[in-house]
Amino acid sequence: MKAAVCREFGQDLVIEDVTLAPVDAGQVHVKIAACAICHSDIMFQSGAWGGHLPAVYGHEAAGTVLSVGAGVEGVEVGDAVLVTLIRSCGTCPTCSSGHPTNCETPYDRVGNSPLRGMNGEILEHGLATAAFAEEVVVDQSQVIGLPDGLAMDAASLLACGAITGIGAVTNAAALPKGASAIVIGAGGVGLNTIQGAVLAGASHVIALDVAADKLEGAKEFGATHVVNALDKDTVDQVRNILGGRGADYVFVTVGVVAAYKAALDYLAPRGELVMVGMTASGQELGIEPVNIAGMSQVLRGTKMGDTVLPRDIPELIEHYFAGRLKLDELISNRYALGQINEAIADTKAGHSRRNVIVFE
Repeated sequence: MKAAVCREFGQDLVIEDVTLAPVDAGQVHVKIAACAICHSDIMFQSGAWGGHLPAVYGHEAAGTVLSVGAGVEGVEVGDAVLVTLIRSCGTCPTCSSGHPTNCETPYDRVGNSPLRGMNGEILEHGLATAAFAEEVVVDQSQVIGLPDGLAMDAASLLACGAITGIGAVTNAAALPKGASAIVIGAGGVGLNTIQGAVLAGASHVIALDVAADKLEGAKEFGATHVVNALDKDTVDQVRNILGGRGADYVFVTVGVVAAYKAALDYLAPRGELVMVGMTASGQELGIEPVNIAGMSQVLRGTKMGDTVLPRDIPELIEHYFAGRLKLDELISNRYALGQINEAIADTKAGHSRRNVIVFE
């Protein structure tokens, strides 16, 4: 099959023939129809989080089940499914307590990879998914069925970008109705965080970004106010909007340390800073603990929006069909697999909300 294989950190992906191992017990074999490009793929490709090369990345996908291993329940051959990186054992302490995104059971993405290159070399099973390829083999915990009438390109966005942003609000923060929210970063995840705040009933949803066009897009997705982060009086602007105080919740959706440093200035007493965007390994944030303690504030991390697939995906699809959730509007461009270098370059440049690789 054709797949995009990364051979050097920071280098372009190349297209080549890749072999895929047959399904084992508990696994699902899926023919990929669409895979969106996430900045996490680019971070791994650039070596920001380590990893093994060569590798196949891509983790925000949807497709059709080709075969299932022994013991698989819930999906059958021919079913349309969402394919995610949320691989969970179901039995460790975090899985048992309802938090599969932080599964404690390790998965060796090299030693257990089902992927082999042209010369038989092991290809890392990137993010346990490797969906920049025509087909994938993943654990059954990583898939959930999709209803008729949901286009595959739109569905693929539910695998990461949508659930990460919306779940940060509804699951991680559990933002109560009437609370105020600031969203720093109006890219793909930021727009979904804005949507999550709207769905939760936030009184104010203030978007901050350095790009005027992205701030206009934030309004389209429900932001009540926008502030250009390049302005020198951003804190004053925010406090004027919120009646003289900071926000109850501040969501940082970009992996930039400077954004995290600025975020604390926007936070109200007893407010919560929700850390959504992931920086490169080794980057650090300097804070004064006395200020956090004295203001009774909370710093909360969240991975993949603390999503539980069977609980959250059906609800989001219901919102989509009811017109309360925008997915199609998130797609900036569609590319063939052979155009993946172009698609990634456009994503790196920050021009797009989400670029999607579409397979014929």
